[in-house]
Amino acid sequence: MIRRIDLRGTTLESADDYRAVVPRADFDIEAAVPAVHAICEAVRTRGIEAVLEFNEKFDGGTAGGDIRVPPATITAALDDLDPAIRAGLEESIRRLRLTCAQELEHDAVTELGPGAVVTHRKVPVDRVGLYVPGGLAPLVSSVLMNTVPAQVAGVESIALASPPQREFGGLPHPTILAACALLGVDEVYAVGGAQAIAMFAYGTGPCRKVDLVTGPGNIYVVTAKRLLKGLVGIDSEAGPTEIAVLADDTAIAAHVAADLVSQAEHDPLAAAVLVTPSTALADAVDVELDKQVHETKHTERILTALTGPQSGVVLVDDLEQGLAVINAYAAEHLEIQTEDAPAWAARVRNAGAIFVGAHAPVSLGDYCAGSNHVLPTGGCACHSSGLSVRAFLRSIHVIDYSREALAEVADHVVTLAEAEDLPGHGAAVRVRFQD
Repeated sequence: MIRRIDLRGTTLESADDYRAVVPRADFDIEAAVPAVHAICEAVRTRGIEAVLEFNEKFDGGTAGGDIRVPPATITAALDDLDPAIRAGLEESIRRLRLTCAQELEHDAVTELGPGAVVTHRKVPVDRVGLYVPGGLAPLVSSVLMNTVPAQVAGVESIALASPPQREFGGLPHPTILAACALLGVDEVYAVGGAQAIAMFAYGTGPCRKVDLVTGPGNIYVVTAKRLLKGLVGIDSEAGPTEIAVLADDTAIAAHVAADLVSQAEHDPLAAAVLVTPSTALADAVDVELDKQVHETKHTERILTALTGPQSGVVLVDDLEQGLAVINAYAAEHLEIQTEDAPAWAARVRNAGAIFVGAHAPVSLGDYCAGSNHVLPTGGCACHSSGLSVRAFLRSIHVIDYSREALAEVADHVVTLAEAEDLPGHGAAVRVRFQD
């Protein structure tokens, strides 16, 4: 079912070499640029009229012709929510709030000398737009993962967009609305895709312009974020989900297979990669996949993902080579199912999130681990981090010097200004000491 890539006995010298042979989804943003650019331009120039047209074209229309969901509808969705689902959401929120609170940074004050103080202030973004996908699955958990860190950071104005659903009369999925109510988010828009990102970036109809857009999405959402970056801040370009598992012969094949299936369930482009020195484990996982895939609900979608070029079993000589492979791959989600898993996990440098041992499946992180599941994909974990409180904070340096403190470094400032042939910079210091 899932192809194999045999690296045993090979000598690859760099991470680039490993990146070239490890499977990855074909996620061609450049190919989507013309269509997405046209959508963004239409929203910029024609505003709400264009948004309504795209809602009709891509998602079946908008309830009552108004993209903003009435607050009463949001409240009613929570009233109608299954109590078990509510309990799960509340526990997920509780855990995520605890970890977010630990991430919250406070102002740092540095006294460089008498009268010379620099304060490193942390200031929340004024207004954010949160995007929650609703295509193949109503990702209610993404409501929590976007909203909670923004609230903990102190963001005062939060808007959320999710695609209108034909089966729910042109409103976002009711579970998504219920989660918004649970979190106190009452500015919700029934808009999806690139047009939602453009709405946030330009300020369209009832939606005021935002300063930052966060949240995962399909290729059109990711492309819109890339095109509009600069006009609006973005968290990352999060594409199709990925799971990599580093495992040895101590791993349980049924667990590994189930975890690969769990992420393949998201999207036909989802990537599932097993890296192992154990042929016996690889064979056992194949057997388990054959069984488990056909017992689950979304068989066709999962089969497409597992048999696609983005998925595979990578056979390596040993765990050292396996570690080199996963550090090069820089997976969104990385599981370590090996003997002494914490020690191997401690040596991982590139991953969006690391799940250690037999009892930390990725699906735990999707919902109730207390971690955030909005993570870098496509190898971006080698330079980017997952969504956190920090994404919603800005750093501002506040410089407070007395006359005496300035005098202490005045000659250095003048000298460096002259070295850069910027005499006006030096003059701005000298003038303060002329009698």
